[in-house]
Amino acid sequence: MANWAVKYAEHGVPTEVLKLVEVPALDTSTLGDNDVHVRMLMAPINPADINMAEGVYGISPPLPATAGNEGVGIVEKCGKNVTTFKKGDRVIPSEAASGTWTSETIISDNKLLLVPDDIPLAAAATLTVNPSTAYRILRDFIDLKPGDVIIQNGANSAVGMAIIQMAREMGVHTVNVIRSDRPDGDKTLKLLTNLGGDINIPDTMLGTSYLKDLMSSWPQPRLGINCIGGEATTYLVRSLGSDSILVTYGGMSKQPLQVPADLLAYKNIQLRGFWVSSWYQTCDISERKDMMYDICNMIREHKLSNFTIEHDIDDFDWALKQAVSSSSNRSSIAPWGVNRKILLNLNPPDRMKEHDAMNEEQYSIFETDYK
Repeated sequence: MANWAVKYAEHGVPTEVLKLVEVPALDTSTLGDNDVHVRMLMAPINPADINMAEGVYGISPPLPATAGNEGVGIVEKCGKNVTTFKKGDRVIPSEAASGTWTSETIISDNKLLLVPDDIPLAAAATLTVNPSTAYRILRDFIDLKPGDVIIQNGANSAVGMAIIQMAREMGVHTVNVIRSDRPDGDKTLKLLTNLGGDINIPDTMLGTSYLKDLMSSWPQPRLGINCIGGEATTYLVRSLGSDSILVTYGGMSKQPLQVPADLLAYKNIQLRGFWVSSWYQTCDISERKDMMYDICNMIREHKLSNFTIEHDIDDFDWALKQAVSSSSNRSSIAPWGVNRKILLNLNPPDRMKEHDAMNEEQYSIFETDYK
């Protein structure tokens, strides 16, 4: 079986600088005493991975580098001093820029976390960024109580959908905003409703009397959550109550926040930022384990879902194009018109052998007018 890795030697356009290369098998005969040999199984393509290749992310590993910030693997071999892990354990890297887009890696035991093997592999591969961001935002800024209200833009993002589901379990009401110009907006809003979102609207409804009527029986939102920036932030902040907090965890519009000074002064609104990679650097390890335990329990109990699609690593170029594309008709579109998180299958089986082992009646039949 070939070993693969996605590497980049310079920053630039991701589809140009990220290269899939065949690499030799790692020599594990002299494994370090505290090292762990991990065969990687699956890893997502996140916006952070794209930004890192572009050279505009908050972390920049020395070049040349292996791409990938998060993912899940299985322990193959442990150094003689390693007691936390054993062969066959599922593990995830505990730090960003770990170079997860590879068939295998060697990593220090203090930079790995054990994950349960009774949650889906796709969920394990995506634990450390999106659901963790949602979890911390809902807990670290305001002591939210059942009946409280939060409002967020970018609600159809992976973080946004996790926030909806986690807030539902906390008894917290959510007002969820999506771009009015996105394709299949009605289907997206239906999905957010199915996930537990209370009020789900396009951004053109912010500040309208209709929205005020919908929210009239609730207290004003105490927490605003922003991943867009630009003018979208202005309308979000105007919806907040006094002494509330606006947390920004992204800037998809690539525009600065636009917040009128009178809202800050008269309503005493605080502006805060959150980056989960920074939180990992300062958190207590027990706090992180408690968070992972809670998130895994939600997944196990089918209270937290996400939308993913898998691509084998040897199909990386196509998978990357899908990840960076903004086209609404790409193959990564999920049911209800929501973009799926693209996952790389880092050690896929031999697909030809799989095909040859199938019975003829299992073949997919299709017709074409190709001449």
